[in-house]
Amino acid sequence: MAGSSHGHTPAAWTGVIISFIGFCIAGLFMVAANTLGFWAGVAVAILGGVVGLAMKMAGLGMPKESEEMAAARARASQAQITA
Repeated sequence: MAGSSHGHTPAAWTGVIISFIGFCIAGLFMVAANTLGFWAGVAVAILGGVVGLAMKMAGLGMPKESEEMAAARARASQAQITA
């Protein structure tokens, strides 16, 4: 996995950071027994996923790999093994 850039995009970082903040908000309000605050935190966590997806669709995420690129990667990997 170290050879790929999986998750190292602005869309991924932004989505995870917003979701983490929402998780922290929900956890804080769950301990404080505040139902409204808990659900607000859950909403923020879900919003993080929506924002990450929107950023990916806007071109700030990892593009899908084409069939040609996947085949080239497999050939290069095989060449390294046999060399």
